[in-house]
Amino acid sequence: MTAQLTVDDRRAARRGTAALIVAAVGVLLVAANLRPAVVAVAPLIGDIQHDTGFSGAVAGLLTTLPLMIFGLVAPGAPWLAARFGIERTVFAALLVLIGGILLRWVPGAAPLFAGTVLAAAAIGVCNVVLPGLVRRDFAGHAGLMTGLYSMTVSGGAAAAAAFTVPIDDAVGGDWRLTLAVWAVPVLIAAAVWTPQLSRLSTGRYVRPKPLWRNKIAWAITLLMGSQSFVFYTFAAWLPAYLADLGYSRTQAGAILAAGQLVAVFGSLITPIIAGRFSDQRAIGLLITSLSVAGLAGLLLTGGGTVFWCILFLSGPASTLGLCLLLMVRRGNSTEQTNQVSGMSQTVGYLLAAVGPFLLGAVYDLTGSWHLAFLVIALALASQAWGAAVAGRDVAMTD
Repeated sequence: MTAQLTVDDRRAARRGTAALIVAAVGVLLVAANLRPAVVAVAPLIGDIQHDTGFSGAVAGLLTTLPLMIFGLVAPGAPWLAARFGIERTVFAALLVLIGGILLRWVPGAAPLFAGTVLAAAAIGVCNVVLPGLVRRDFAGHAGLMTGLYSMTVSGGAAAAAAFTVPIDDAVGGDWRLTLAVWAVPVLIAAAVWTPQLSRLSTGRYVRPKPLWRNKIAWAITLLMGSQSFVFYTFAAWLPAYLADLGYSRTQAGAILAAGQLVAVFGSLITPIIAGRFSDQRAIGLLITSLSVAGLAGLLLTGGGTVFWCILFLSGPASTLGLCLLLMVRRGNSTEQTNQVSGMSQTVGYLLAAVGPFLLGAVYDLTGSWHLAFLVIALALASQAWGAAVAGRDVAMTD
């Protein structure tokens, strides 16, 4: 009898392990699709303008609008997860993402912008609720799973940046079809996610108290917001800055791509290392110092531009991984993790949306990159404060 129970227990354990692996693969496939629909637009902006006659400002909305939508939908995502379950919410978001991507295939400006809004809304919901799922299902491996998750998000963005132009060449320069191609990996993710629909939570949802007065929640929010501001602002203006230094557009793109590749590694290793400790202040300040050093090198030295750019870009992705880990580790429940995720991403992406405009306005007024980049320096100071406070081994209270 004991032997039989042991065999049954082993079989149950194997089934549980297999289900966990399937769940992990599903999460990572979803994560891989949280940036390509947005990132793929940038390499095609010139073709889009030429075909549609959009001005630079209108075309620029296609890249900044998604960030605003990320922030606007974030507050409602925890409610969706609580009302319908995380699994159903993610699956529905994937279907909306597919619909939004394919809608941009339809000729006309209205479908292009409507599809962009739908795709961004779907991504914004997944951005918020997936950290809660990681906390619920992978609490024993939070550092590893968070590292894999953030690496896959960064890797998806890098893949879209690298392969969009080759895909466009392969389909004869049809940019609408090129954008539509990115629906294929989302279809695969949705198919793999389908088994998760049988794992619905059935417990009564108890809404946590609002976190707007919680210092730890605000520290995570400022950390998330600052890193988003830093990355999107720097990435938006790096090509123009390098052009003033005499670099070609191709060289500028290669420098940005190199920085993103290094960032993929940082987004993986940071949560894994940080997850081994109860206090993450030191690693938070260390990765912030990478961007500080990179920015100082660009502004205060006369050479080494490629090295300083790559050093700078290694910071935000690592900080993103740390933010996701802190959401998981500091929250007292899945609902609270979703809550702080929604709060931090609301503020974070809205800040990211205004960052490029703010830096550009300072540059227009002063004509100085040194003064313009001080905007980023202020965001890095805010990031350091967030890391110092959120990194303490203190859980958020209800």
